[in-house]
Amino acid sequence: MMTSNQKNNSRLDFGLVLVLMLLFLASCVSIYSAQATGQYSENFLAKQIVWYAVGVVIIAIVIRLDSDQLKKLTWYAYGLGIAALGFLIVAPSSIAPVINGAKNWFVFPGVGSIQPSEFVKVFIILALARAIFDHHQKNTIKTIGTDFWLLIKIGLITLLPLILVIKQDLGTSLVFIAIMLGMVFISGITWKILLPIFSVGVSLIGAIFYLVLWKPEILEKYLGVREYQFGRIYSWLDPYNYQSTTGFQLTRSLLAIGSGETTGKGYGTREVYLPESHTDFIFSVVGEEFGFVGASVLISLFFLLIYQITKVGMETKNDFYTYLCVGVISMITFHVFQNIGMTIGLLPITGIPLPFVSYGGSSLMGNMLAVSLIFSIRYHYKKYMFSTSD
Repeated sequence: MMTSNQKNNSRLDFGLVLVLMLLFLASCVSIYSAQATGQYSENFLAKQIVWYAVGVVIIAIVIRLDSDQLKKLTWYAYGLGIAALGFLIVAPSSIAPVINGAKNWFVFPGVGSIQPSEFVKVFIILALARAIFDHHQKNTIKTIGTDFWLLIKIGLITLLPLILVIKQDLGTSLVFIAIMLGMVFISGITWKILLPIFSVGVSLIGAIFYLVLWKPEILEKYLGVREYQFGRIYSWLDPYNYQSTTGFQLTRSLLAIGSGETTGKGYGTREVYLPESHTDFIFSVVGEEFGFVGASVLISLFFLLIYQITKVGMETKNDFYTYLCVGVISMITFHVFQNIGMTIGLLPITGIPLPFVSYGGSSLMGNMLAVSLIFSIRYHYKKYMFSTSD
């Protein structure tokens, strides 16, 4: 007969645990090599291990929360996140300094810097999942009107934090939008509404791209886009023409990954100097030292991570849980594609870290908070797997 502890342990998603452990090892190996040839003297590996330990504590706390408790906490968490982003704008430089032209972090003595937007990503997922779930509970009969009202709700929930961060952190803004799009697709809103809206959206993106290339002063005047953000686009399109300025990191990243060839130069054998290689460009370290094979293994780990989350979302009978899974998948998938894409020149550089691998306390804790929701889903739906509902 199984004991209570054995039953609880059987409800853990050991597949997800294994993938996270492998990503932890990949992070430690990569950061250790990156810091050995980086421009800083800090021990980022030791700090990353500490942040992973904090992440485990977060999982241990959140895993105990069932769907009802998560729903009750949703709007408090969302409100707290909005308040933190708002306070960040008006906070004095002593606790919220301007770093690299942006004001994204609170700095606490003895703790370090905390970036609230990394946690707000998860709070947006919770808020959108709650809003979609409640909407369908109240509107059992779908109409064009109810679907349009749901779309407005989703847009408003995303718009508020988006406005607060878009001028400071374009990369995070794109993550908010990616989460929103993923939730819109799963929300059940009819394509009669979505197709015209997305058509207009694609047209607007094309128009903005045109303005960036030919009329940047319009974006500067009316949208407040900064000059350094234009530089990222220009250096993406023609990195070697800007390799002494905004294209420096991209050209060095391309050189590092390309020089790794098939199997890499070997662990610790780095020849290409690349600033911030322990954070946003950690994939370049993997590519140089382990080559195409090592990079493929790392990418495969992310596919396994997405697979594990997808499996949980498909097995649960609770729609709220399903929406949460889609939100987390959208967030992590966008992070992975954007980070790897920017290191190999397929996408513009946005400063988005590689989940669970890049060094960064706020980023790692935000990602661990996201997967803690998946652990909670798996933990609580297991005992109801033979019932008709969660």
